[in-house]
Amino acid sequence: MKKELFKQGLIHIYTGDGKGKTTAALGLALRAIGAGKKVVIVQFIKKGNNSEHKAIKKYRLPMEIKSFGIGFYKILGDNKPKTAHQKAAQKALEYAQKIIADNIHDIIILDEINIAISLKLIQVKEVIRIITMPNNAEVILTGRGLHPELKKYAHLITEMKKNKHYFDGGIKARKGIEY
Repeated sequence: MKKELFKQGLIHIYTGDGKGKTTAALGLALRAIGAGKKVVIVQFIKKGNNSEHKAIKKYRLPMEIKSFGIGFYKILGDNKPKTAHQKAAQKALEYAQKIIADNIHDIIILDEINIAISLKLIQVKEVIRIITMPNNAEVILTGRGLHPELKKYAHLITEMKKNKHYFDGGIKARKGIEY
């Protein structure tokens, strides 16, 4: 890679149909705070009542986490109108734009943003405009359903591939493991 690329933070994408995308991003966040870096997590689909929120609060981890989601649209029996999900995702995107523009964070995780794009809750062109704004942060995008346009801007893409998953056998999401 040319040296000029490193004048700005890099863009990471964790995607695929396998388990571990958010978990990988949270592992990176933990490593970063251990190195004294400033971390923020913006959740696009998830509500703010999951285990990562509880751990950050309980152990007073020095990172910000903000959820804008109102539930998993079209998944797990969610029956809220698409417009409500679009409004929530748009608020998350506006917040992401603000923190990227502020340029005070070292790590910015946009959790489940790929799903928000694939469900057409937000526009990929807006995401590209925001993640390519001048900034020194590493920007991490998670979620299945990676839009092909985002590949051009990523410096790292990790695809979690499902070989076998207990969900397929009827095991439901478990607290502390999936949420």
